[in-house]
Amino acid sequence: MLIFGTQSGATSLQKALQPHVTKLDKNAKLEITGINGTDWNDFMAKVLTQIASGNVPDLVSVATEGQQLLASKDLLTPLDSYVTRDMSSMKSYFEDVHPALIESAMYQGHLYEILDNCNAGSMFYSTSLFDKAGLSRPADNWTVDDFHSYAGSLSKLGAQTNAFDWVVRLWGSWTSFMYANNANLLEEGKYGGGSWLWDSAAYKNNPLAKGRSGGYKWGQPTANSAGVVEALEYVVELQKSGFSPSPDVGGGQTLQGLFASGRIGMTIGGGFWAGGLHNAGMKDGSFDVQYFPTWKSNRSLFGAGGYGIFNQSKQKDLAWELIKLMIEPDIWEIIYPGNSTTPARKSIMTAKQYSTTGPEHWSIFYDQLTNSLPISAPPYYNALATSLNQRTTQAISSGNAKAALDAMQSDLETAASGS
Repeated sequence: MLIFGTQSGATSLQKALQPHVTKLDKNAKLEITGINGTDWNDFMAKVLTQIASGNVPDLVSVATEGQQLLASKDLLTPLDSYVTRDMSSMKSYFEDVHPALIESAMYQGHLYEILDNCNAGSMFYSTSLFDKAGLSRPADNWTVDDFHSYAGSLSKLGAQTNAFDWVVRLWGSWTSFMYANNANLLEEGKYGGGSWLWDSAAYKNNPLAKGRSGGYKWGQPTANSAGVVEALEYVVELQKSGFSPSPDVGGGQTLQGLFASGRIGMTIGGGFWAGGLHNAGMKDGSFDVQYFPTWKSNRSLFGAGGYGIFNQSKQKDLAWELIKLMIEPDIWEIIYPGNSTTPARKSIMTAKQYSTTGPEHWSIFYDQLTNSLPISAPPYYNALATSLNQRTTQAISSGNAKAALDAMQSDLETAASGS
């Protein structure tokens, strides 16, 4: 029995994939365990509890938020030897995936996940509210000053309209402004290694692969550095100015509902919003997306998700074959129906793919990856996420971003020292 832990709907996915698994091994039975969580830190906490109880799956679907945590605990198998052995068949996959995504799946020089989806933080906007406010589509190179001007115009539409709204979490929160402000919660470094992949036939002629490394090495906490403080102060001031309400903590389901009902002019989202807003009843053309505005830089952030194999699995070879199956383009719609996330494989990004959900400028979902960095997700990610939620809420309620981030700096220093 091949056991697979994921956040996805387990029963329907298991039924849909089983015939494909049977083709790999006629005696293999797939069992998918759904692990529900309000956010990835909640999901990872439940995964670790499950592992501690001795109930270890063969493979896991995990996002950027949990990869280094699992790898650092020696729970995942490095996939280097599998990739090298099967490079002739894997080459088309790597040529189809942005190198930034692959680099984010590496840790200490080793590849721990094969990615199938990603989401970069872009800016969604309501075309109907823009029309009411007399606003045209923002330019591709718009700035934070332009964003502020747009928010001011939208705020004049009435008390039921929020010019901008967001959620308290690591991905796509005020942290998007932090990245655009050329700042981060942790020092940005990179591990050595990775040349076994970057110098291979898959990437040797790809200019975007130049200078890639063995993964991101998150260094000392910098949560109260000037650029971070300025970014959080900016969104606190948005609320004080009446441009945005008090944000929710956790996932963005409430935010999607408010956006779909015409109460939000702009919000941060990724490709998963296309399917979410469509399912919420928004018609094609009623919303669109633009690159995140430039501040001191045009950096944005992204998270990615894929599949890793647990070290304790007794069926690693079969698990690897299943991973290769699940990253095939013709399996995409089985796993992620209705544009519920952004494909890691660019070839899946087509006008036909987005014809049922929109938005018009769907290509931004992938193009935003250029100049983007993965979210800060060190091995002590759960502690980081908990502190971010707590200290952001503190900053919003008190109006004092500096004091909240001083406290966060202390939280992260403690977490890093005990990691």
